[in-house]
Amino acid sequence: MGNKNDKAYCTIAIAAANVIVFLYLSFGGMTENGEYMLAHGAMYVPYILENGEYYRLLTSIFLHFGFQHLFNNMVMLLMIGWNLELEMGRVRYVITYFVSGLAGNILSGFLDIRLQDFAVSAGASGAIFGITGALLYVVVCNHGRLRDISGRGMFVMIAISLYFGFSSTGVDNAAHVGGLAAGILCGILLYRKRHREYGSFA
Repeated sequence: MGNKNDKAYCTIAIAAANVIVFLYLSFGGMTENGEYMLAHGAMYVPYILENGEYYRLLTSIFLHFGFQHLFNNMVMLLMIGWNLELEMGRVRYVITYFVSGLAGNILSGFLDIRLQDFAVSAGASGAIFGITGALLYVVVCNHGRLRDISGRGMFVMIAISLYFGFSSTGVDNAAHVGGLAAGILCGILLYRKRHREYGSFA
């Protein structure tokens, strides 16, 4: 698996990709503008259903509405992703990240269809909620503590994050819930507990 001196290269690469995409789009227009973001791959259910633009389920994970949106997500990605990647392994971690992001967008799209309320959406938060859910499962599997991370702390952090999402406007809460559920499921299916007393290698 790895040790505390390892580097979470996949987490770094994903964060770098998000920053590069944001900088590229910032030079061409306003990333806070819904039409501009829609033209560059943001999620919008009518375009997916009517035009078959399914790629938006993936490309929207790398788009952010403004610097604050990007900054908040990248801080969480580096904090949570670093720990999960070192514990879970790179391949399983990347699978968890993208499955969670896609699951969050699918649930969000399904809810949009049910409510007939369509909005342009983007962001890595569904994927980040997913790796948070996976890390929660990993911590629970390790008797409620993994290095400096406690199960209670993880529960509190998730609860607060969900609360702020549901109490704020313009937040895609369905993507958060879908990503979280998918991440927990990925943790259950993919995580293999390490035998720490003997050590192990990735």
